[in-house]
Amino acid sequence: MIWETTLLVVHVLVAAALIGFVLLQHGKGADMGAAFGSGSSGSLFGAAGSANFLSRTTAILATVFFLSSLGLTYLGSNRTAAGDVMKQGVMQKAPETAPKAADVPASTPVREPAAPVSAKDAGSKAGEVPK
Repeated sequence: MIWETTLLVVHVLVAAALIGFVLLQHGKGADMGAAFGSGSSGSLFGAAGSANFLSRTTAILATVFFLSSLGLTYLGSNRTAAGDVMKQGVMQKAPETAPKAADVPASTPVREPAAPVSAKDAGSKAGEVPK
C-alpha cells in the first residue's frame, strides 16, 4: 500500500514537471522563418543539432512517467480486495431484472408481430417516388 501511494505521488509530480518542461522548450516551428532569410539556420527541416538540457530532461521525465504508469498498472491489477469488481465483473454482480420463463403464466397469449405496411398501402407520398 505504501509503494502504491509513493508511486502515485511520484507519478503526479513527474507529470506536472513534464508539462512544465514541454511548455518551456523552444519549438522547431519558431526557426522556420529564419531559414527563409535573416536567420542562422542552414536548412528548413535539417538536423536540429545536439540536445540541450531541456530536451534531455524531458526525455528522462517521459521515461520515468512511462515506468511509473507501468508500475501503477501492475500494483493496481494485483489488488486483493474482498469486494473487488474486477474479480467477477460488473455483469455478474448486476441483479436480474428480466422475468424468467417460469415466472410467466402459461395462459398469457403470444402476439404475432404485425406485417409491415407498404408505402402504397399507407397512403403516403413515398410510394410515388420514381425508381
